[in-house]
Amino acid sequence: MDRFSAENYKSFDIPILNNLSEEFFIRKEELCQKLALPGIVIEGQIQQLRESGYNVLSDKEKGYRIISRPDSILPFEIKNKLTTSYIGKAVFYYPEVSSTNIIAREIAQGKGYKVPEGTIVISDKQNSGKGRSGKKWASPPGGIWLSILLYPETISYHISLITLMAAVVVANTIEKLFQIRTQIKWPNDILIKERKVCGILTEMGTVAKGIEWVIVGIGINANNDSTELPEDIQKSSISLKEITGKLIRRAEVVRLLCTEFERFYELLKRKEFSIITEKWKSYSNVIGKKIQVNTGNRVISGEAIDINDRGGLILKTEYGDNLEIISGTVLK
Repeated sequence: MDRFSAENYKSFDIPILNNLSEEFFIRKEELCQKLALPGIVIEGQIQQLRESGYNVLSDKEKGYRIISRPDSILPFEIKNKLTTSYIGKAVFYYPEVSSTNIIAREIAQGKGYKVPEGTIVISDKQNSGKGRSGKKWASPPGGIWLSILLYPETISYHISLITLMAAVVVANTIEKLFQIRTQIKWPNDILIKERKVCGILTEMGTVAKGIEWVIVGIGINANNDSTELPEDIQKSSISLKEITGKLIRRAEVVRLLCTEFERFYELLKRKEFSIITEKWKSYSNVIGKKIQVNTGNRVISGEAIDINDRGGLILKTEYGDNLEIISGTVLK
């Protein structure tokens, strides 16, 4: 059930996980005392961990110790070693949802209860993930499907720049972790070898005084194979696992993504827009090229010559005019 309310919403997590490690055993009695839980509940959580793919060693005298962990995006795994001040400090995890953006929107619209800025909604699978222009976003198990909730009160005029900022964040994250060259197709598709590895969808809620909240939805093909995606996008998509040939530790990706997001979002709040746009242009696969852009009302041809501080694409038409395009899809 996707409906959020402050009264009944509980993020799926396993509290005992915070007290287990690979290095040391911990006795059941100590866990009972630390968590104020009876032994039968501790045993139940150990069983939950095992069913979730954790290899937990149990010893009657020594207690419990983790032998190995699965590729997990449970809240504790994300927050473990996370160094941000607010992005990712609150994590709501679902094994499966319709869409993390839908959940985040319901949280943002919750009456009488406001979660902190930087709260993340993340899921192993989405049934109704959305891309731009209402397109369906395939979200099979193994990917990173998350939404970040923001309250950007002071940057209404530059709100479109958040989408470009998020693209820079993802590109930076991938390059730092895997030393893979990425490109950004305006405004928000992340490409590797001309194939899409990530898409971003930004939504916002407004009030009379301006913007109340913004949700940045990010979908990254991590451990899912492109063959699991719909047939019509298989050739144009790729995953990090397919590129690296290795299992991707998704929690590690999310942690660095949170760090990069907070760093660039702070630049945005300080109105240091040029740093973001220059970084975006360094990843761009359209600047300096002749392209066609579908704005929804018409298709415009011209040379992409710049990005302005609102995140708009500046297109020089065949007539010599410079047009600002805030929203659209690059056709070629």
